[in-house]
Amino acid sequence: MVPREFGREERAPRKTCRDCRSLWDKEMKILSIAVSAKKGTRKTQVDSADLSINHGVIGDAHAGTWERQVSFLAVERIEECKARGLNVTFGDFAENIATEGIDWKSVPLGSRFRLGEKAVVEITKIGKECHKKCAIFYQAGDCIMPREGVFARVLQGGTIRCGDPITPLPPVST
Repeated sequence: MVPREFGREERAPRKTCRDCRSLWDKEMKILSIAVSAKKGTRKTQVDSADLSINHGVIGDAHAGTWERQVSFLAVERIEECKARGLNVTFGDFAENIATEGIDWKSVPLGSRFRLGEKAVVEITKIGKECHKKCAIFYQAGDCIMPREGVFARVLQGGTIRCGDPITPLPPVST
């Protein structure tokens, strides 16, 4: 499902890995990892984090048995906000993982990625509905997660670190 104007969602056309091959021709890596004890707040940067199967980032308020266990945001989107004059940095949009080298909004739902050596996630949601302006909007002047954020569930746990590679995995055959 992809967000639509006024909070309604519509189903995106299903892409295949072949359609996205050009997206993955560049090096993808983790630039920042961030966690928070409370939802709706900026996250604090950490050097590493443990991902737990079907739970998310250990110690993060968004972890749990739901579709948004881990959140991703491209550093390129954060840089665009800075260029518009916003005083923001990693974690300010409540993203768990800021990445370089991938346009997350172009990645099909169901795509799987290895983070670092062991952790594996599956993309479950692109964007989110924002019912009201949260603390992040008022602190940062904008919240791009409803438009630019991507969410995943953890299929295989492991420790991730800043600088770790992100590797696309082949689709699971059904």
